[in-house]
Amino acid sequence: MFARTLFTVLMLALSASQWPTIAEKVQVMLDERETAGPQEVAAKPVAATPSGQTVLTMAPNGHYTGTFRINGKPIEAMVDTGASLVAINVSTARRLGFSPAALDFQHQVRTANGSTKAAHVVLDRIEIGSIRVRNVDAVVLGDEALSSTLVGMSFMQKLKSYTAEKRILRMIQ
Repeated sequence: MFARTLFTVLMLALSASQWPTIAEKVQVMLDERETAGPQEVAAKPVAATPSGQTVLTMAPNGHYTGTFRINGKPIEAMVDTGASLVAINVSTARRLGFSPAALDFQHQVRTANGSTKAAHVVLDRIEIGSIRVRNVDAVVLGDEALSSTLVGMSFMQKLKSYTAEKRILRMIQ
């Protein structure tokens, strides 16, 4: 258990180095939303994919985002293959049925906003399109440390494969 916790903390610390870039790109995306129509900004699953496959188109900000169903609730999230785990904030955790009082913020992690505490949770299921993955490890960070949901490798590694090519992210279960 200690080794797993240590590994998780180390991977979070490594992925934290990418968070300043993510924060900048999120700000650009928010600025674009003010001037562009929703169809130009929102990345949506592409229709007509075979069962067990989901395709996301790249948003103008260079990220793959979509509406994931996490524990049955629709959550806008960004795919982040540089993140070891799925990362959610306390507000999202509450929406997903996790009581903030029951979360054990015992893991110290470093983020773009500095050092913060994180709680480990296991998400019952994450779905997007026709893909359904169960028992996904995730971390919960304070709302001040994380403003959006990141779908990291704890989800992606449970897929058969995924490829990013020509502004298309194809996920295959």
